[in-house]
Amino acid sequence: MTDSTTALQSTDRADIRAERRRLVESVRAHRRLLLARGPFELADRRRLNRETGQRTRAEARRGKSLQRIHEKQARRARSLTGTLDGLDGKRASRERRALAVLRREAIESALRGTRLTASQVNGIGSGLVRDLAAQGIRTAADFRRVSWGKAPNGRGGEVLYIHRTEGRKVHINGIGEHRGRPLMEWRRAAVARAAARAPQELPADERHRIDEIIENERVRLEEELARVPKTAESARAEAERIHAEQLTLLTGAEREAQAEADRRRAEFDETAERLLALRAELAAHVDRYGDLGLRDRRARSRALRPVPAVAPVVPAIPAPRPADAGAPGPEDPAGTNGVSLSKDSKDSKGPAGSKGPAGAGGAESAGEADGARAAGGGVVADVPGVPGVRAGLGWLVPVALFGMTAVLGAGETDATPLWCAVASRLVSLAVVVDLLRLWIPRRKWRTAGDMPAGTGLVASGAFLGLAAASMFTDPVHAAGGAPWAVAVVAVLLFLVGVGRRAGR
Repeated sequence: MTDSTTALQSTDRADIRAERRRLVESVRAHRRLLLARGPFELADRRRLNRETGQRTRAEARRGKSLQRIHEKQARRARSLTGTLDGLDGKRASRERRALAVLRREAIESALRGTRLTASQVNGIGSGLVRDLAAQGIRTAADFRRVSWGKAPNGRGGEVLYIHRTEGRKVHINGIGEHRGRPLMEWRRAAVARAAARAPQELPADERHRIDEIIENERVRLEEELARVPKTAESARAEAERIHAEQLTLLTGAEREAQAEADRRRAEFDETAERLLALRAELAAHVDRYGDLGLRDRRARSRALRPVPAVAPVVPAIPAPRPADAGAPGPEDPAGTNGVSLSKDSKDSKGPAGSKGPAGAGGAESAGEADGARAAGGGVVADVPGVPGVRAGLGWLVPVALFGMTAVLGAGETDATPLWCAVASRLVSLAVVVDLLRLWIPRRKWRTAGDMPAGTGLVASGAFLGLAAASMFTDPVHAAGGAPWAVAVVAVLLFLVGVGRRAGR
């Protein structure tokens, strides 16, 4: 009887230890699984930051595309408007050119009809006329002028050359200064008669032809100017379509990643629930059977160590932005179009008996996730305040000019005092800093705009002021009134420029 009872107690003791060991190992296994939640949440937070950066870059690309479209539209419209305004001047220019061509042709025709004869030029007989005809000079149109040069054979000094219309010059024996001058006077008289008889105005049919050309050009330019807004609108629609496609792709990838993250969080929550249940079962087992020794206490202390609490990242996936959505307003700086930026999450409890860090993402519906954006993912404003207007590159000219003055000085001489040289350099450096401070932000697409009114007047006044200061310190100019005149103009320009900037 005694042996049978002892064997039963020993068997029960072994079963109790085995059950205790099973519970402790299960608690330790679940605890090891929950320790992976910290790296997972950190990786998920990095994923959210990466997605926010991708959306921000997509919005930036959209804003730059819209800015380029605005600038191209403004430049094209200005170019076409300027060309339309210059059509009247173009008509007058065409008429002048056509009249000049008509008169030139009439003069050349008249000169070709004016033949050279012995009776028309004093001192030139029939023999010289034949010699000239042998060289191709028969009319007033066959030569242009005469000049002196060395003889063709290099002997005899200088002789008179007649320059033909084709460009070759010839020398006729017997025609020198006394016969060359009457020959040129005869040609000039022929040219004067031909110019007097040439048409003084265009014929009606020629003017009508030019008017038709100008009107056709005007109609073409007006049609092209009318197409500029439509072309820009098409380009904007294309940019919005590309942006919407990018957002759709990003949203799809974000939804898949968020679904995987929610699944992992649900697994961690289930593991936390099982860990709590196992700990409760282990506590009940200890209360029922008591302590089983030192090894049991050590195993339980290692298994029951608290799991580090990790705050879950519970983002919401933003809905894809439609292609015709407007730019963010002042009440919606993040570009969320009024969508909430936060989500409610489940209450989390620690390992001491409260619910473990649970995945609130599993409890959120897909419809709620589609309507919000992750907190902290701000988006820059995508359309500049002044579309199509940007500070020009011409402002680099005064910047370079004042920069050179800051280095080399403003017309300094040996008589220039040190304080004046230092002051002129400091003033030039201050103007350079002020111009760059105003110009650089107005070149960026986010803050594009024109330079403030009066900036050019202020810069001109400062430059003239430096010139007046250098003249006052120069003994050559100090005694005259020029320095005072330049100084007065500089002060007026500076005050007017400052007034315009202050008024704006």
